[in-house]
Amino acid sequence: ELAGSGMSSDAYHMTMPSKGGEGAGRCMVSAMKDAGLNPDQIDYINAHGTSTPAGDVAESQAVKTALGHAAESVAVSSTKSMIGHLLGAAGGVEAVFSALAIRDQVAPPTINLDNPDPECDLDYVPHTARQMKIDVSMSNSFGFGGTNGTLIFKKV
Repeated sequence: ELAGSGMSSDAYHMTMPSKGGEGAGRCMVSAMKDAGLNPDQIDYINAHGTSTPAGDVAESQAVKTALGHAAESVAVSSTKSMIGHLLGAAGGVEAVFSALAIRDQVAPPTINLDNPDPECDLDYVPHTARQMKIDVSMSNSFGFGGTNGTLIFKKV
């Protein structure tokens, strides 16, 4: 089920996120609050993950800010690594991936992740899908101009 959603706008720059990912972090916190969930209940995050140096560092920082210590144990991947950036359709397709992760109990991989930035130090499910228990997934979509959206799905 769709358990919660969050939105934010940081208006930091037209095409560049703030390094700390403050707007994205607020968005994730808002979605968790709407879903009535705590950070340690998130099992999988489908990252916005565009494979840009600034974007990936900002999103990694945002996940750490939003989830606190729980960020160390959550699986995070970018399905864009397999399907590319679908622009306006990206959020919808990635929401489907997030729901399927719950149904199939599989975290999709981040393929071609060979040399992550040192500031990107989360569990990005590199190269191979992972069978795991997923009751709650989060799907992040962050756009130009600082428009941010997060959906949270929960197993019923």
